[in-house]
Amino acid sequence: MAKKAVILFSGGLDSTTCLAIAKAEGFDCYALSINYGQKHSIELENAKRIAKTMDVVEHKIISLNLSELGGSSLTSGDINIPDYKGDKAIPTTYVPARNTVFLSIALGWAEVLNSFDIYIGANDVDYSGYPDCRPVYIQAFENLAKLATKAGVEGKNFHIHAPLLRLSKSEIIKVGMKQGIDYKMTVSCYRANSKGEACGQCDSCVYRIKGFNEAGLSDPTLYM
Repeated sequence: MAKKAVILFSGGLDSTTCLAIAKAEGFDCYALSINYGQKHSIELENAKRIAKTMDVVEHKIISLNLSELGGSSLTSGDINIPDYKGDKAIPTTYVPARNTVFLSIALGWAEVLNSFDIYIGANDVDYSGYPDCRPVYIQAFENLAKLATKAGVEGKNFHIHAPLLRLSKSEIIKVGMKQGIDYKMTVSCYRANSKGEACGQCDSCVYRIKGFNEAGLSDPTLYM
């Protein structure tokens, strides 16, 4: 019987690649999407369609309105989503504690499913410098999972899989292409409109464009 894995799944390029990797590694996949008040919520509609085409066992969409906390241009109407700047500063698109919140929900569902494998599309190479995408963070959460759960106290070990962590965006795309992913279905743009069209200017778009260029592949993204 195949093992179960919970996949944090936004419907974007990275999380879709993560889902494909988990399937290729023999897991029965349970996809978890979070409606957290993100301005680019169109990604969730794409996540629904992709989950069906990739034959996941179950796809949950949980609502958790982080816009009530504010502090991020992705959730707050008072802060505009910036164009890519390329400096070392963490941009306003950082959502405070987002991966910690998301992984905690994934951990809860994994424990209910008697699953000890969680996949997240965190990346520490072509990314915006978010602190919760670093290897040391992934390791720390894995330790937390053992301490924070009944299963952990009973001797079970949770594994936080971050297979994209040390890959460039072009390398991620090449991995996904080998798995047969249709990247046209994915939405990465922070300003994506209701048609799923991308702006081409935000951090996420710039890294995506860079990835396809460096991979020598045609970019299937729909731009405004």
